[in-house]
Amino acid sequence: MADETDVLNRFNSGRLWDFDGGIHPPEMKSQSNQRPIQPAIEVDCYYIPVKQHAGNAGNLLVQVGDQVLKGQPLTRGEGLRALPVHAPTSGKVIAISPYVAAHPSGLAELTIQIQADGKDQWREQHPIEDFLCQTPAQLIETIYQAGIAGLGGAVFPTAAKIQSAENKVKLLIINGAECEPYITCDDRLMQDYPAEIIEGIRILRYILRPEKVVIAIEDNKPQAIQALKHALKGANDIEVRVIPTKYPSGAAKQLIQVLTGVEVPSGQRSSSIGVLMHNVGTAFAIKRAVINDEPLIERVVTLTGDKIPHKGNHWVRFGTPISALLQQVSYQYDARFPVFMGGPMMGFTLPHLNAPVTKVTNCLLAPDHFEYAEPEPEQACIRCSACSDACPVHLMPQQLYWFARSEDHQKSEQYALQDCIECGICAYVCPSHIPLIQYFRQEKAKIWEIKAQAQKSHEAKLRFEARQARLEKEEQARKARTQRAAEARREEIAKQQGIDPVQAALERLKAKKQSEAEQSPEVKTFVDEKGQLQPDNAEIMAQRKARRLARQQEAQGKALLSTEGNLAPNAVEGNPKNESAVEKTPENPTALDPKKAAIAAAIARAKAKKQAQAGNSATAENSEKQNAELSTVEQNTETAEANTQSESAIEKTPENPTALDPKKAAIAAAIARAKAKKQAQAGNSATAENSEKQNAELSTVEQNTETAEANTQSKSVVEKTPENPTALDPKKAAIAAAIARAKAKKQALAGNSATENQEKQNTELNTAAENLSSQAEIKASHSLQQSDRTMLSLDQKNAVENALNSIKAGLDTTEQTISMIQATSSPSGNAQSRVATPEKGETQEKMAENLTALDAKKAAIAAAVARAKTKKQAREQHIKE
Repeated sequence: MADETDVLNRFNSGRLWDFDGGIHPPEMKSQSNQRPIQPAIEVDCYYIPVKQHAGNAGNLLVQVGDQVLKGQPLTRGEGLRALPVHAPTSGKVIAISPYVAAHPSGLAELTIQIQADGKDQWREQHPIEDFLCQTPAQLIETIYQAGIAGLGGAVFPTAAKIQSAENKVKLLIINGAECEPYITCDDRLMQDYPAEIIEGIRILRYILRPEKVVIAIEDNKPQAIQALKHALKGANDIEVRVIPTKYPSGAAKQLIQVLTGVEVPSGQRSSSIGVLMHNVGTAFAIKRAVINDEPLIERVVTLTGDKIPHKGNHWVRFGTPISALLQQVSYQYDARFPVFMGGPMMGFTLPHLNAPVTKVTNCLLAPDHFEYAEPEPEQACIRCSACSDACPVHLMPQQLYWFARSEDHQKSEQYALQDCIECGICAYVCPSHIPLIQYFRQEKAKIWEIKAQAQKSHEAKLRFEARQARLEKEEQARKARTQRAAEARREEIAKQQGIDPVQAALERLKAKKQSEAEQSPEVKTFVDEKGQLQPDNAEIMAQRKARRLARQQEAQGKALLSTEGNLAPNAVEGNPKNESAVEKTPENPTALDPKKAAIAAAIARAKAKKQAQAGNSATAENSEKQNAELSTVEQNTETAEANTQSESAIEKTPENPTALDPKKAAIAAAIARAKAKKQAQAGNSATAENSEKQNAELSTVEQNTETAEANTQSKSVVEKTPENPTALDPKKAAIAAAIARAKAKKQALAGNSATENQEKQNTELNTAAENLSSQAEIKASHSLQQSDRTMLSLDQKNAVENALNSIKAGLDTTEQTISMIQATSSPSGNAQSRVATPEKGETQEKMAENLTALDAKKAAIAAAVARAKTKKQAREQHIKE
């Protein structure tokens, strides 16, 4: 990168350099530069946009109905980048509203509408003769208040540009190249007002103090070159240097490169290398503002094109409608041909001719069919590199085109889209007729909008942080004031009472803590095996153990209840609250319901009876024998039931009020057998004779049943007491069993020989018995678990011993019965003798059936005795603990 000294040395060498790219389009300048600048006519209404420069708009100083004078400021900016606008004539503000703007988008902008009064009266002016009597800062302020912006096309605020480069500039360049075809406003200005331009340049030199000042003009403007040299009158403080005609040599960076051979670094301004550039029109406006005290309210505008008969340059006031200006020069309106603002390379078509003239308006071009043709349809890029070869900034327009179309803003910035000077050469040379410059302008606008939004967010964040800091500072100040007031109040109280209230409160708090420490209970400790002092947590551990056991028992109870609910559909009809069982606990793992054996025995008898009846024919003699056997079985059943009453008495105690009479299991089993046999009986055809005999037998059994029920009512009344409200008469089980056996016998006498139905009945009986047994065990376990939660007393212990004695007595009676049956029975013969003497075989089978039933009863009683002993030992051990 070249330094400032190198730039001056290169310039002082007098050599001219060239830049890459560029083109030589038809100049077409002779149409409008042959006549001097003419004043434009005044119009009745002016439309002044609030923003006419590259920056922020100012704040309004007028409102609707105000009278204004020529040159009076209409807005006031905040900072050098917010330029004010001024009234172009005297009149009245009739509207402040959005109005169509001179912009490619055609969008409306806030505009002040002034109705001219025809007086064209200036505000009060204070012209000066010598600018040297003012300081550079005063001159910069004057330039700012005049609203001067760069009139070369960028319209950047001149005051801000001067201030940013103050004391940095070594070379001041006044740009008079005007390389755009058709435009001649600067050429005619240099020809008609060279002295005022030189005066403005000297004001800039006074402010910036550069070492060199040069006016650069293209060699296609010989009259302007001659006029400026004549105005200088031989002065050597300002140099006029003529450069070759080439587009775009009038661009700032390209002109610097032509004069010094140094390129401005990408993304930087020319002031970074000690060079500053202003337009000749800007220098003229500075002279008018400083010397004549005239704000920027008008400029020279070139009116050219074959549709304008009277071509030339005119002084046009800002706010003049373009349509009115074109009418003044006899513009021939044709809808087929648009009007351009600016030149053919960098200009744009006006969407509305009612748009006003602004500070950026340097030319109005109205071509005809010889100068303008409809744009060719856009075609695909062929990557010919013509645009890259012609680009004066060494960019890659074809790549930027793809990025702009895909809205890849990051890539566009990486490929230096911001360095594009929008000269339009790429679109001019493109064989595919792609309007590249339009794509680039849109992409720049989008990127600018994104950055502006980010800047707003950043500013909002800074404001928020500043507000938070301010609030925190105010809070700290408030706390400090409160603390000082409290200290002052405490000192005042201390002086009055002689005691500091804060110190007294601290002492009271200290005394309270000491008192609480003295009253706190002493922690129990013990010395462990290692001789270390440890806290005694015995009580806490005991409480934890008790809670843990309670949770375990609760969980077991819930599990049992859940299992009971699952088994309920398989149970027989009855009241579930009356069921009783023996709990299976670690102390009594072999506990079993004492009635389970009786149920199993009844099932075994039913099976044996069906097998015996399957191969025999129902005769009267067999019926009588069966009736006798049925009576014997009933007597045995009643004896077994009487022997098991003691166990029921043990279970049904005040400590175990939920215990159930074990006879219910037998009743349920009998009901199940009766239902199974009834289903089998439905498919058989019974004879009339057998039906009559069976009905007679069934009537006899029912009469006996009613008699037994009447005899047991008194016992039922005794058993159903407040201590045992759910007790059940044990004789009902025997009655139900007798009824079931009678029905089974009735089915057998029907002569059913279907073996398949018998097997099905056996399966159903087994299933019903197993379900009843399982349910009885679960109910018994739940019942005994509840009884174990209560501590037994010595009276309960004696009751258990008495119950055990009763069970032993019942066992002796059962053994005697078994011996008697064995003595009356005889050995069974072979198969042939059993077939020959069916009566003897049947008698032996019946006795075997009785023997099986008694064996089952004996097993149940033995199991009950074992459970009682185990239970007794466990409770004795628990009482001792």
